[in-house]
Amino acid sequence: MNKSLEIIDLGLKDYQETWDYQESLFQNILQIKSSNRKENPQRDTPNYFLFVEHPHVYTLGKSGHIENLLISEEKLKAINAKFYKINRGGDITYHGPGQLVGYPILDLENFFTDIHKYLRFLEEMIILTLAEYGLKAERSKGETGVWLDVGTPFARKICAMGIRASRWVTMHGFALNVNTDLGYFDHMIPCGIKGKAVTSLNVELGKATVSMEEVKEKLLKHFLVLFKAEVTREEKHPISF
Repeated sequence: MNKSLEIIDLGLKDYQETWDYQESLFQNILQIKSSNRKENPQRDTPNYFLFVEHPHVYTLGKSGHIENLLISEEKLKAINAKFYKINRGGDITYHGPGQLVGYPILDLENFFTDIHKYLRFLEEMIILTLAEYGLKAERSKGETGVWLDVGTPFARKICAMGIRASRWVTMHGFALNVNTDLGYFDHMIPCGIKGKAVTSLNVELGKATVSMEEVKEKLLKHFLVLFKAEVTREEKHPISF
């Protein structure tokens, strides 16, 4: 089992371009797994962790409802945003500058074969990271992601999640609001859940901005511990097919 991790920081990157890149890495792992059935010795499958920020975009999961996007195509253009229907789980999500998006593209057979555990570990990574900033983040029963003040009238979501998995290979991931313009959430029903607010790390800390690089370092630290993984390579901004 290969528990090594390649970290790829894409910076600010178009959603479609990043989705295509994810898909290429995802399909490469699947191809290796298919060929391993016929080869001896077998090749290790790689694991990747992409960090990225996207220009303004709304994405709708395969089980989502388009009515949770509250604006027209014309209004999308007016606010300089795009819309995509995609192949992850979950409902509608917003991505934009100041939001840290993470796409772990893993062969879970290198770690454990349990999708529920995988999602809980991603949530735990976020919870432990936010605890370092003095915030008590929690899970909300029946709602994937990470929240603050769960069970109160002031419950608010700080991190959304949605994944795709095939033959234990994952793609898509999480979106943590760090310095996000929360006004863009007014144009949607976040994750299809009515009556729940959204927040970001800088708002909760009362700061103009929070260091994205610092947040990345903390997230990665907790991910490596939870998954018992190690970093073998780090790159900045590469996209190639």
